[in-house]
Amino acid sequence: MLNRRDFLATGSAGALAAMHATGTTSAQASGQPPAAPPSTGRLKQSVSRWCFGGMTLDQLCELSSGLGLKGIDLLSESEWSVPPKYGMTCAVANGPSTIPDGFNRVENHDRLEAELARMLPVAKGLGIPNMVVFSGNRRGMSDSDGLANCAKGLKRVAPLAERHGVTLVMELLNSKVDHGDYMCDRTPWGAELVQKVGSDRFRLLYDIYHMQIMEGDVIRTIRTHQDAIAHYHTAGNPGRNEIDATQELNYRAICEAIADLGFTGFLAHEFMPRRDPATSLAEAVAICTV
Repeated sequence: MLNRRDFLATGSAGALAAMHATGTTSAQASGQPPAAPPSTGRLKQSVSRWCFGGMTLDQLCELSSGLGLKGIDLLSESEWSVPPKYGMTCAVANGPSTIPDGFNRVENHDRLEAELARMLPVAKGLGIPNMVVFSGNRRGMSDSDGLANCAKGLKRVAPLAERHGVTLVMELLNSKVDHGDYMCDRTPWGAELVQKVGSDRFRLLYDIYHMQIMEGDVIRTIRTHQDAIAHYHTAGNPGRNEIDATQELNYRAICEAIADLGFTGFLAHEFMPRRDPATSLAEAVAICTV
């Protein structure tokens, strides 16, 4: 029988294949409670589901919980109930907006409000702390108009988020390489939006990879805008791969800076592994354990 120790020790494609073949994980098969996971230091770490599509969600949860991670990011509503089976949570749930179509269009506001009114109580019931939202693409709209429109729409839904204790986090994405024309592509713009909305339940998802591409100066930016940030994503640049010495960001120093600020939210790994995914995730967790 494949168990957690075998899986983590080998970190092999063969271990993943065995889990796919049996269609179950060791914890499910044995019926025993999982062993206490290792510590991840001063930061709560998570991992984004979409980057590890070669595993089932149950497999990813078992691997992640064994590494000491506390959450899984960017799950759809049908998946939200899976991480609690492993002593974890969905750290950031997928919300109703999409990267190209978000809050910068007034015509989207009624639909987004209705969907959030339905989704937020469900998220609250499952202990989900955050739900991602997006600005949308510019499509010729000025950043000032987009800021005003986003603020208008988010002020409508902020009371819902406050009532249910779920923080809406708008993700900062680069418009240079991956998401051309996306509006919320600079930290100062996002931080101004947080100020305009004026709710403790609206903050930014600061994606370190994306903001390295757009503006760099990551540690200083984090320190300057710490009050506007509720969640972090990692990935190596260039390439959005492992966060090791093959790329330009010093994630150890970045994580020390975040932890030194007393950050209590999640830092989630959102890189595309080029090597064995279990080994790469374990290495990322170790780098960010400060």
